[in-house]
Amino acid sequence: MSVAVPPEANPAALMDAAGFAAVSGATAGQIADLERFRILLAQRNEVMNLVGPATLADFWSRHAWDSAQLIKLAPEARAWADLGAGAGLPGLVLAILGKGVLGFHVELVESMTKRCKFLGEVVEALELPATVHNVRAENLDLTVEIVTARACAPLHRLLGYARPYLQGGATGLFLKGQDVVSEMKEAARCWEYEADVVPSKSDPRGRIVRVKRLGRARKV
Repeated sequence: MSVAVPPEANPAALMDAAGFAAVSGATAGQIADLERFRILLAQRNEVMNLVGPATLADFWSRHAWDSAQLIKLAPEARAWADLGAGAGLPGLVLAILGKGVLGFHVELVESMTKRCKFLGEVVEALELPATVHNVRAENLDLTVEIVTARACAPLHRLLGYARPYLQGGATGLFLKGQDVVSEMKEAARCWEYEADVVPSKSDPRGRIVRVKRLGRARKV
């Protein structure tokens, strides 16, 4: 016997590649590269901890669109750094979308060697404009326009990692969750900084902290 399910009880449809293309403006070539990245991510995730396995079913919204929305906030930026790049989110997505754009380059900064190996594999396979750095973020001297991070560290620690980039003139675009207010308050105890908050386009609970200036560390 079949039972009819009321429409309102159906789960929300997951975003697919076509939906991502519609909201992001991605080309067919970019979608193809993102699909190859998705497959490589799923394969490597079976043997190493890159992303939560349950999140892969919602790759196009939770991972691809969550990352790609950063381009909308800095469409003219060409030099990016992704700190704690890990699974390549947002860095590899940004590199895919910037592929073919004159001068576009993403610095993928990751301290764990096995994750760097994965990042390098994807960069090579897709011929992306990106460089993998197996080093701690705060120990690298790079000049970029945008420094970003996702699921890397609480904001007060993240500002420490990003300090060389921010004080070198970069703007910070940090993907955060629903605890962003408490994170910003804690960061204000540790740092003098100027920032605003942008609502996420991929998740109503998400926020992007845009750091415009980082001053001195406070004594706590």
